[in-house]
Amino acid sequence: MKITKDMTIGKIVREYPESVEILMSFGMGCVGCPSAQAETLEEAAMVHGMDINKLVEALNK
Repeated sequence: MKITKDMTIGKIVREYPESVEILMSFGMGCVGCPSAQAETLEEAAMVHGMDINKLVEALNK
């Protein structure tokens, strides 16, 4: 399975625990907070001013 921008942070972290390190390296330190669990990767990237395409690419490497 591949990580996509419409997956929630909660699902990504549960299914790909190694993704936490990558998310945090992009400045997304809130991966464990309750509101992030239901937020999509794209929504979180917008809030943090990140390039969603670069983030998805890094997560899928």
